[in-house]
Amino acid sequence: MQANIHPNYGKSTVTCACGETFETGSTKKEIRVEVCSKCHPFYTGQRQAMTNKGGRIERFRARYNIKD
Repeated sequence: MQANIHPNYGKSTVTCACGETFETGSTKKEIRVEVCSKCHPFYTGQRQAMTNKGGRIERFRARYNIKD
């Protein structure tokens, strides 16, 4: 590896739009993100309510009022 061509790697503060902050390693001093593990629907469990609505066929039948 060549000397003096690599960026400085150090501690960085990550700030989410929800207000959560944590430290990680990066070449930047500060990183701003829109979602994190505290507010993302996958981690909070908000997505699970949508999966219980049924599949494609049930939605199609409900939309066009088709009975079995």
